Amino acid sequence: MNPYVPILVIGAIGFGFAVISIVAGYLTGPRRYNRAKAQAYECGIEPTPPAAGGGRFPIKYFLTAMLFIIFDIEIVFLYPWAVSFDQLGLFGIVEMFLFILTVFVAYIYVWRRGGLDWD
Repeated sequence: MNPYVPILVIGAIGFGFAVISIVAGYLTGPRRYNRAKAQAYECGIEPTPPAAGGGRFPIKYFLTAMLFIIFDIEIVFLYPWAVSFDQLGLFGIVEMFLFILTVFVAYIYVWRRGGLDWD
């Protein structure tokens, strides 16, 4: 049996689920569109026209997204390490300790700067 067949089967199942979800949403979703539904919706706040000259743009959402990506990448690096933990020995433990320490220092920095405050 070809070793790539399970990967292709999982890919086909994922693709099929995506197609079925889109088609089911289209067939079962409401079709009553009105003016209110066509307008932009931003967390319950009425959208305002942009200020003349561009104005200031809050970047808090982007900072939160970047923090999520940083800590998500940490998990991506932790998983292969956990799988091959026995083979790495003391070197793997020291390297992972340094990696987690680096991410922890970044976390403390962001926390002290107020990057995690939800005003």
